[in-house]
Amino acid sequence: MADAHAKPQHDYHLVDPSPWPLVSSLFTVALFVGSVIWMRGLFGLPEGTKWVFFIGLAGILYSMFGWWSDVIKEGRKGDHTPVVSIGLRYGMILFIASEVMFFAAFFWMFFEMTLFTEARTAIPEIGNWMDTAAAWSTWPPKGVELLSPWGLPLLNTVILLLSGTTVTWAHHALQAGDRKAAKTGLLLTVLLGIIFTGVQAYEYYHILHADYFFGEAAANSKLYGSIFFMTTGFHGFHVLIGTIFLAVCLLRLHLGQMSPQKHFGFEAAAWYWHFVDVVWLFLFAFVYVVFG
Repeated sequence: MADAHAKPQHDYHLVDPSPWPLVSSLFTVALFVGSVIWMRGLFGLPEGTKWVFFIGLAGILYSMFGWWSDVIKEGRKGDHTPVVSIGLRYGMILFIASEVMFFAAFFWMFFEMTLFTEARTAIPEIGNWMDTAAAWSTWPPKGVELLSPWGLPLLNTVILLLSGTTVTWAHHALQAGDRKAAKTGLLLTVLLGIIFTGVQAYEYYHILHADYFFGEAAANSKLYGSIFFMTTGFHGFHVLIGTIFLAVCLLRLHLGQMSPQKHFGFEAAAWYWHFVDVVWLFLFAFVYVVFG
């Protein structure tokens, strides 16, 4: 096996044994379990315990650094042959397709809640379910105060659309060999991603402290708040990951590691960022505007 890795007689790259898939999976579990402990308490740990969450987060960041470093080293060694590069592109396309289906599931749930409210009035009485059905028999659900889409949501929409233009500018500049313009465009994109995250954090703070979705009046309508935070929160998490992805590309550009002919890491980051843009447009249109 060692000889096969040392002297390949083909165009494919046999990846060396790597700890990162297992390590990142374990820390991801720690992150989500830590989130539950932080919010609700679990395994004898009281609500508000944060250390499990931050251990998971630190482990994921460490895994990202180690895994991406290994992939970059492989590319610089020449392991990313034309055949391997095609496989990397297919892999990124399939990954984004899986993310599309991930969000489609949550959109499906949201549309089921918003479009079929009257059907809940015909549900037979089962325990406390009738109170929930009655709350959901109108839109918006009883007790829920919806957000205006023309404030912070519109601002974040403009920010993401602008970031889509700056990342495209950076990509075309790199293809043309203009490294200075590519760095400028990438830097602007990273800054816009950070601003988006900050605006969304402020929006969440405002929602939670004003009891828009979780107040006493919305006692039987809290499913709306859960779906809202699930869809917009996971999108915000994708923005954070995309921002880190682009920041790594910016660092590599400064180190002279990308060329007009070979820069798939940047290309993949740009694809991912455009996916994040499109998902947000659907979120803004349906969660904030059409059913707002």
